Amino acid sequence: MYHTWMRFFTPSPLHHRLGLACLGVGLQHGALPTVGPRTLDHHVAVVVHSGTGWFGGPDGRRTPVTGPTLIWLVPGTPHHYGADPGTGWDESFVDFTGPAVATYTELGYIEPDRPLVPLSDTAGPRAAIGRIVRAARRGNPLLEVETGAAVHELLVSLRRARADLGPDGDPVLRALARDAYQPLSVAEHAARHGMTPAELRTAVRRGAGCSPKDYLLGIRLGRAKELLAGTDLPVSAVARRVGYDDPAYFSRLFARRVGTAPVRFRDQQGRAVPGGWSDRIPDPDDPPMIAP
Repeated sequence: MYHTWMRFFTPSPLHHRLGLACLGVGLQHGALPTVGPRTLDHHVAVVVHSGTGWFGGPDGRRTPVTGPTLIWLVPGTPHHYGADPGTGWDESFVDFTGPAVATYTELGYIEPDRPLVPLSDTAGPRAAIGRIVRAARRGNPLLEVETGAAVHELLVSLRRARADLGPDGDPVLRALARDAYQPLSVAEHAARHGMTPAELRTAVRRGAGCSPKDYLLGIRLGRAKELLAGTDLPVSAVARRVGYDDPAYFSRLFARRVGTAPVRFRDQQGRAVPGGWSDRIPDPDDPPMIAP
């Protein structure tokens, strides 16, 4: 005996331009029947929350699956899979497509060559899928936008839930973020971790989807924007705070990447706040409020 609930959608071309379009969602548990062999023209994230089964790729060989595990189904790749008849499994799936798929793949959130991804837990992905399920009510005028937004959330939560990453992410990325404002070259950062520059590039590309230089630059410029918007520090002082001894070079780099000069950014975003800005991240369950 098995239990299944599923819905399928047909987003318009305009909704596809949002980046990701949800084509379907399903919740299933029990001794489910085998799926396939088949080949799809879109992506599917199959989340096995618990239980056991198997997965077969183009070569037909079966690989054991034990939840929690993510199964990636990608367009044009033959596959089949199923739960063990004796134990079954608890499964959710989301079908999706859209132009943003290519970018998520390049960033490493979708891994076509890694169909089985062990997960540490599925609370985050289950919550994202739950939002799609709730949006799937009949007659919802926001269906396509709500489900498309939830697919973005799902991809992020699946990336965060990977069992090969700690709860705080990749330790190499955390260390780079900690040392981002020091005037170190990529080779010097690599040496600090006992890695070659090539090994560091591979690790950062896998963890963040970009080069070490771009990863560090994003952190530096983000902090520079905060200092420009929230303080009266001269641009030269801001440059030094984020690791650049040459203010002119910093200004050129900022303008090239941000699209506007530091002084112009300050004019647009600056807001002096009595008491200064806080570096603490507000608790979503207890946001700062004006007392009544």
